[in-house]
Amino acid sequence: MEAFLADIAKAADLCLKPWRHAVRFKGDAPSGGDTTSDCELLIEARDAAGSRVPDRDLELEIYRSGADLNLMLSSVSDEAAPLLWHGSHPVWMQASSGERCERPAGGAPLEALCRRIRAQLVSDSL
Repeated sequence: MEAFLADIAKAADLCLKPWRHAVRFKGDAPSGGDTTSDCELLIEARDAAGSRVPDRDLELEIYRSGADLNLMLSSVSDEAAPLLWHGSHPVWMQASSGERCERPAGGAPLEALCRRIRAQLVSDSL
């Protein structure tokens, strides 16, 4: 499980520069070490000096719908910020209504993060 969390932190470090990241489970870790089962993660951000930057924290939900692996990424500090759903492609949604919306400014690195995480999880499950 620690390698799984470290891989997600490395992906966040790569995609969301200059921030550094740590990842932890919001609730219980998936049973049996299955990293492709439903779970919620908190991606915590720090600046280069190691100080916490809670405004940059993200919540990542990983879940299966049938055989498909899906990710839902949202801002912890801004409940009104659009959500990113990522299955076979990215979809941005209004947090309040769930209606589709345009990619927000700064959304491209978040899409890259989801692509990287999803690709890793899919390859791990093969």
